[in-house]
Amino acid sequence: MTRQLVISQGLLSAAAKILSGSSVRWVDSQPDVCQRVYFANHTSHLDAIVVWSALPREVRQLTRPVAAKDYWIRGWVRRYLARTFNALLIDRTEIKVHQSPVDLMLREMGDKYSLIVFPEGGRSSGEGVGEFKSGLYYLCKKRPHLEVVPVHIDNLNRVLPRGEFLPVPLLSCVSFGPPMWLESGESKQEFLTRAREAVLKLKEA
Repeated sequence: MTRQLVISQGLLSAAAKILSGSSVRWVDSQPDVCQRVYFANHTSHLDAIVVWSALPREVRQLTRPVAAKDYWIRGWVRRYLARTFNALLIDRTEIKVHQSPVDLMLREMGDKYSLIVFPEGGRSSGEGVGEFKSGLYYLCKKRPHLEVVPVHIDNLNRVLPRGEFLPVPLLSCVSFGPPMWLESGESKQEFLTRAREAVLKLKEA
């Protein structure tokens, strides 16, 4: 990693914290440089940057947010930001049987990087958490020893409302919960329900 990129990441992280007014909580959990998948509710295009910037610098440098390619390649500002926070861009329009998003994520993370994912797929209203899609389950099925950490983002949908480009200065909160794993014999629906409930619990914690 070049010195210029490290500086750019530091500036982006500081700007994201200021614009989102985010506070950070670790609930029965601690930051760690071990490989993890952080999975969060999804209410705003700022989600990826805000969760990434909430991590300590040494963890942040080893963590890649997974984001929609069609959004982040539009315009030089978005492309610059995506390169700066080392986003893993997924093309939602050309999903192939032999090159699924899960396989791409596993290949890109290798034995080094952690990921930030949003299992709801699309953005929700922010009032609740939608049903989780199956990608998180298949990540854990293929890498059963991988720690997955629930994250709840509160109020960010009001900081950057749907359809707006400039954020509104309000306070938000990012809460990280205790790591979990896919249990032996646990079905896809059981795991996804448990993972969704872990995110919801953080809202009340």
